[in-house]
Amino acid sequence: MIKRTFTAPWPDYELIDAGNNQKLERWGNVVTIRPEMNAYFEPVLSKKEWLAKAHFEFIESSSSAGEWKSLQGGLAHDWQITFNNITINLHLTKFKHVGLFPEQRANWDFIADNLKHGDRFLNLFAYTGVASLVARDQGAEVLHCDSVKQIIKWGKENMESSGLTDVHWVLEDALKFAQREIKRGKHYQGLIMDPPAFGIGAKKERWKIENKFPELIEAALALRSKGGFIIANTYSPRLDAARIRQITNELCKGEKVQVTTLSVKSQTGKILDYGLRTVITEG
Repeated sequence: MIKRTFTAPWPDYELIDAGNNQKLERWGNVVTIRPEMNAYFEPVLSKKEWLAKAHFEFIESSSSAGEWKSLQGGLAHDWQITFNNITINLHLTKFKHVGLFPEQRANWDFIADNLKHGDRFLNLFAYTGVASLVARDQGAEVLHCDSVKQIIKWGKENMESSGLTDVHWVLEDALKFAQREIKRGKHYQGLIMDPPAFGIGAKKERWKIENKFPELIEAALALRSKGGFIIANTYSPRLDAARIRQITNELCKGEKVQVTTLSVKSQTGKILDYGLRTVITEG
């Protein structure tokens, strides 16, 4: 049985309930219903109770897209929440996401506890950048790399809303950028990566995390400073904990490797398991 790393709620986020392949979440003053494939169990609250609480429900039109249905009206599709000193701009997207993966709060806490002023930090596949901003808030020098222009823009808006400056934004393929950083002789006290399970690159090349994970770990190890850490989040059944351990056993000799499931417990007591979290530190 894989151990769980639980992410705690905070004043502006809580998982209220989950079940029937959906989850009920509160983001500040806004409550949403979203699809969740890992919520294969029965919820505690009734559908009527969910609808009474929620402001928006995401209705899928395909496995990767859909639209938001307003349940109560009067609320904008854009709003802000905070996490410690960080202000996060949220938006109801057509891909069901709102700009934040709250289960990663455990990673943000780890970053805050393990970085100090002047350390260098690299965030690969960085999305809207909460991890980057947590590191910058600690006084670290931060490079934030993502291949999607709109996501980089969103991250910059979060930085500005948080009153922070001087994050280095890199619009590039994350693995290629990491490999170039190795050639430049760069090193980082902390690295985090959140690679997609699959995708198609700019040149139509196919990306599968189960094939690319060894390269990502090799690159991260080459970039890590002495005494530093690596966090890798993965969300693919094709890359399970046993395979991750096999890869890290080959590549991370003498290192301390922890593979756990990122999990969140709802206010009603349900447990949602998300992806796998691999943390590599010096042994």
